[in-house]
Amino acid sequence: MTEVEAIARYPGAGSFRFGDSRALNAQILDLVRQGRKTVTCDAVAGFARRSEPLPEPGRTDIALDWDGAPVLAIRTVDVTRMPFSAMTEDLVADQGEFRDLADWRAGYRAYLTRAGLFSPDAEMLVERFTVVEVFA
Repeated sequence: MTEVEAIARYPGAGSFRFGDSRALNAQILDLVRQGRKTVTCDAVAGFARRSEPLPEPGRTDIALDWDGAPVLAIRTVDVTRMPFSAMTEDLVADQGEFRDLADWRAGYRAYLTRAGLFSPDAEMLVERFTVVEVFA
């Protein structure tokens, strides 16, 4: 299935890639497929920089692999904004890829620094989602 075909199945859907490298993208897609990751987040400024619309509750979007092939359709359940420094252990646990809050802070500090977006008060968008369909 192509990206265009996947988007056509879910009117109003957009597409995106998890992570900022092939390895991270593959790791996150695997965690989502296993049901271990039901929350993701990014700096609000990152969405604007990538010209991506902000997630909205009820909307379904298509998660792509690093090469642009559709892998999953996910539906946004809830969206919360908070400063980087306000992240909680509960939200970190639902992200699946971090041992604890300290590990999340180190990982996201590195990720946001690579993107030129890190600050302790960076506005983060936290998205809770559910998998609607697995394409690959």
